[in-house]
Amino acid sequence: MFQRNEIWVGLFYGLALPLGGFFLLYNLFSLLEIKGAASGAGFSENFRERTLAIVAIALNLFILSRFRRLRWENAMRGVVIATSLLAFGWLFLYGLKLF
Repeated sequence: MFQRNEIWVGLFYGLALPLGGFFLLYNLFSLLEIKGAASGAGFSENFRERTLAIVAIALNLFILSRFRRLRWENAMRGVVIATSLLAFGWLFLYGLKLF
């Protein structure tokens, strides 16, 4: 989509992929729960949301790897900034409840 080695491109991809991945996975598990293939019984509070958020943040590794192969250092910086912001957001929302 964007063929530029700029920080804002990395920020865009670094925020768009985890947000899209989270909503896709969340809806998939909701559909599986409706069909009876998955259950949330026995897990702690917000277990599914916490886990899916971590998986969604980890999706940035694919973008980071792609930008590294293209040698787009500035775009990589944008992805790292976005990943750091998302990780701090996760810690703020869910980390305090874990301790």
